[in-house]
Amino acid sequence: HLRLVESGGGLVQPGGSLRISCAASGFTLGDYTIGWFRQAPGKAREGISCISSSGRSTNIADSVKGRFTISRDNAKNTVYLQMDSLKPEDTAVYYCAAPRSRFQSMCVMREYEYDYWGQGTQVTVSS
Repeated sequence: HLRLVESGGGLVQPGGSLRISCAASGFTLGDYTIGWFRQAPGKAREGISCISSSGRSTNIADSVKGRFTISRDNAKNTVYLQMDSLKPEDTAVYYCAAPRSRFQSMCVMREYEYDYWGQGTQVTVSS
């Protein structure tokens, strides 16, 4: 079925930056709203950002606002999450996800709105 692949995770020091990517396999990512979620061990999955297919509508969680930026390059079939001023509490597996329907004009950060999920990329923030 439709596949999403995250990449770019790794180990960074507090205050550092990292850009992670979500790439599509088997479909045109530019047709879809994309959400970014994260989950730390023992904690619930948290919606952190989303972007509509056009890129005109975005949302970002208060916990990362001012530090994280979502963007997309549909020509490259990729959505990015730029993470700056990273904190240890940002440590988690980061997932991107897409809904079943194409061309949604709005985006939300609720898990139940998304049907297709990547395998996740680990981000570890530690000194």
